[in-house]
Amino acid sequence: MKRPVLLVLAACLTVAAADAVPRRVVSLIPATTEMIFAMGAGSRLIAVSSYDKYPPEAMKLPRVGALLDPDTERILSLHPDLVIVYGTQTELKRSLDRATIPYYSYEHRALPDIMATVRAVGARIGYAAQANSLASSMERGLAEVRGAVAGRPRPRTLLVFERDRATLQNIYASGGYGFLADLLDVAGGDNIFADVKQQSVQAGTEQILARRPDVIVELRYGESAKNVDPSRDLRAWDSLGSVPAVRTKRLVILVGDQYVVPGPRIVQAARELGRALHPEARWGP
Repeated sequence: MKRPVLLVLAACLTVAAADAVPRRVVSLIPATTEMIFAMGAGSRLIAVSSYDKYPPEAMKLPRVGALLDPDTERILSLHPDLVIVYGTQTELKRSLDRATIPYYSYEHRALPDIMATVRAVGARIGYAAQANSLASSMERGLAEVRGAVAGRPRPRTLLVFERDRATLQNIYASGGYGFLADLLDVAGGDNIFADVKQQSVQAGTEQILARRPDVIVELRYGESAKNVDPSRDLRAWDSLGSVPAVRTKRLVILVGDQYVVPGPRIVQAARELGRALHPEARWGP
């Protein structure tokens, strides 16, 4: 998928995986790093990716590259007994196979797979009970969000995760598949690109004019989260004055990595998105 690489989920283990519980884990996935800390197993981690920012404890660990630039030599020098890799990191997996180091291969799928990954990673590192408790709590949180918006009119929503800040160029939005699409559904919105069964849609202004969203939500995270000024940053949409969202000024910017890192904070993201779409609902403190 086009930038940003939506940091991803779900589950397979290499046949090299040993029966022993791993105690020296390298995570190249920010989402699994967050999961491991959230289930109370942060002491298992010995290194993380270049993009790991949360929780703060992760910032103290050695960095060993990321999706496109894993530092294989550095990873091997740390003598891990489990490495969590992206499914597409073929060369890294070959190096780990040659070194007989087990790995967990992580792939991007849908919202329920986040909880499945929590449980699978927890079981793999000896924290099955804690992981199951965490996943169950996340499922309850998502169900509460869905319940809060149940029965309310569902606005047709354009969920944008990237565009040129000053213009309506290079717009990338959620398609009808993946955890962002599922997140929007839980939060009570109907995705205007639900019929496009892929994670990302490069959306032109003509498509947006034709699909007429009631709400436009933009996600800002990473570098794009800096110096956000909604009154300035949303001005570009004024050129599409016939779009209902623009006409009624239902334009929203949501800031934070929790929207694009499919880990435990996805419940927080669902709640915040739900509030943006349904401010009239009863959300509690």
